[in-house]
Amino acid sequence: MSDTLERHDFGAEVGRLLDLVVHALYSDREIFLRELVANAADALDRRRFEALTQSVSAPPPDAKVTITPEKTARTLTISDPGIGMTKAELAQNLGTIARSGTRAFSQSLGDAKAEDRPSLIGQFGVGFYSAFMVADRVTVTSRRAGADEAWTWASDGKGSYTLEPATRDEPGTDIVLHLKEDADEYLESYRLDHVVRKWADHITVPVAIVSEGKTETANQGTALWRKSKSEVTPEQYTEFYRHVGMNFDEPWATLHWRAEGALEFSALLFIPGMKPFQAVEGERASKVRLHVRRMFITDEAELLPTWLRFVQGVVDTEDLPLNVSREMLQATPVLTKIRRAVTGRVLSELGTRAKDAEGYRSFWENFGPVLKECIYEDYERRGEIAPLLRFRSSAVEGWTSLPDYVSRMKDGQEAIYYLVADDAEALASSPQLEGFRARGVEVLLLSDHVDAFWPEQLGRFEEKPLRSVTQGGLDLSKIAVAEDEAGEAPAPVDALIAALKAALAKDVADVRATDRLVESAVVLSASGSGPDLQMQRLLRRAGRGAGGLPILEINPRHPLIASLGAKAEAGEDVADAAGTLVDLARIQDGDTPRDPVAFARKVAAALASGA
Repeated sequence: MSDTLERHDFGAEVGRLLDLVVHALYSDREIFLRELVANAADALDRRRFEALTQSVSAPPPDAKVTITPEKTARTLTISDPGIGMTKAELAQNLGTIARSGTRAFSQSLGDAKAEDRPSLIGQFGVGFYSAFMVADRVTVTSRRAGADEAWTWASDGKGSYTLEPATRDEPGTDIVLHLKEDADEYLESYRLDHVVRKWADHITVPVAIVSEGKTETANQGTALWRKSKSEVTPEQYTEFYRHVGMNFDEPWATLHWRAEGALEFSALLFIPGMKPFQAVEGERASKVRLHVRRMFITDEAELLPTWLRFVQGVVDTEDLPLNVSREMLQATPVLTKIRRAVTGRVLSELGTRAKDAEGYRSFWENFGPVLKECIYEDYERRGEIAPLLRFRSSAVEGWTSLPDYVSRMKDGQEAIYYLVADDAEALASSPQLEGFRARGVEVLLLSDHVDAFWPEQLGRFEEKPLRSVTQGGLDLSKIAVAEDEAGEAPAPVDALIAALKAALAKDVADVRATDRLVESAVVLSASGSGPDLQMQRLLRRAGRGAGGLPILEINPRHPLIASLGAKAEAGEDVADAAGTLVDLARIQDGDTPRDPVAFARKVAAALASGA
């Protein structure tokens, strides 16, 4: 062993993940070539870009990715004259697996169905390690552009890797796969050609295969987005979608157009057909790729707002210089205009497709929560987004929209009502809905993580205010109660209200009778000027205060309230029952009792006494 050879261990979890990659993805292992070719093409694009913006030499004019099978040695080599890697970058990029978390990848891989497993490679950033599906040893020799030294990384994928000095005449990377006995097919040029055409045909960097001393280009290297739509087949669109987004499904929507006039650019964008394994809620930035005259510049130009970050694809313009810097990208008016135009085009497509309720449903269930972020992030676009939102409702099956809700509003109904909670299943049976159901008033049921924030920002829709049903001071008196929902005559509760106020002075802001309950005895509401109950719960969880004390509303028609009212009229103490009423109201709203242990003991005692 060389004195300069360094051995490093993968972590135990990484070793387990490598084993999963090798075995769980075994059935579709040709994907390894796409991953390695895509990485090599990206390295070339990065070197071209750095040559324009930094003191890095440009790649040769005929730069390409070269695939060389060696039958005698049983090796397959993928070479590129790209940006290359330093020793530290080799250790960081190849010695650490899955930026999104090895544990998450491992769990998803174990849970996924066989037909879904290939997509996990791209979703979790472990594409390089797919090489171990066909190789029992992999060596990577790389020299960083601008550096004089080269290094070799090597591993058998069984728990460790080595690093040692190497030689390479020019910057770039050579990946050598020592193929397994059952991987002979990847020593045949015709098989390699098929895989490249299938997975990498639209990579703009030439991909060449060496066969019997001859080097032949295997991919078209066509900038698909610069063709007219009539020249592109559905199959080509799908292949490019899978390449650019590392996807394996079909796109839900394909947007391909060329803008001409004062502003010129070509765009090919896709809305995915399925939610990615790596949730878009976590990654906030748009990753649409910016090209200038076909050359990849960056995927961090934020060409779309964060609330459209699920859109994938390419925007290519000639109105920017090739040596555009990141600072310039933030400040240039050209890119601002491109962003506006691209965002408008995506919204137009969504508006058109929203007319097909069934087709739009799949999009909404995948990306609806992300789209809702627009309401509190983008004042200018709220009006365009609001009609595209979809909701569950207390009145209709499936999804409904704000325009549909407004068309069904009752005579005398002045607001659009909604209820927010963490648990979607619990919403439909919430006591908060009883008075609305008794009057036939529809309530939108919201349970996404963003729903506590955006309604207040939207404020109104078609001149109708949005009101949370947990907000105090709601007046439903203008809407008649159905005769069969009228219930018993209300009991006198003035004495009870006074007693409850005194007993609960530290727990509630007020106690009052309400006509918005039918079956339940009590319900909590927020003060009319403060945040609703769901927002108050979020504030408490975030350690930012409770947002004010709630109001306890009691139902004078309920037998329990009538009984307690009679006791209060007779001068009996109802303080103990007062605390129980508050805890019951909290539990009904999906919250916890103020003191869960004390509440449990109280219930146990009541059950033991037969009460």
